[in-house]
Amino acid sequence: VQLQASGGGSVQAGGSLRLSCVATFGTYVMGWFRQAPGKEREFVAGINRGGGSTVYADSVKGRYTISKDNAKNTMYLQMNSLKPEDTAVYYCAADPKSIVRISTTPSSYDYWGQGTLVTVSS
Repeated sequence: VQLQASGGGSVQAGGSLRLSCVATFGTYVMGWFRQAPGKEREFVAGINRGGGSTVYADSVKGRYTISKDNAKNTMYLQMNSLKPEDTAVYYCAADPKSIVRISTTPSSYDYWGQGTLVTVSS
């Protein structure tokens, strides 16, 4: 499985971006993670196989929305009200082992996209 993330860019605080992640095939539990310079990779949001269940980090709850279109093997992350502290490289990931559980731990995810940079200026 290969994942291709896109949609990053530079925006001012308060702006919006939408990230996309295309998988070559398959339907999985998927997630978005981010890593800021000098910090560990952290969980942002996750979605189950069917797309009906989601989990968010407290730091993005109410501002970000994760969704997926299984017919297109694509996951999205709509990011609104962006803040400078949201600046990071964002990675999409897939967990092929899980049927229901959405893990917030990077080690649970076997497949990773290449990352897309989001920069939010104040």
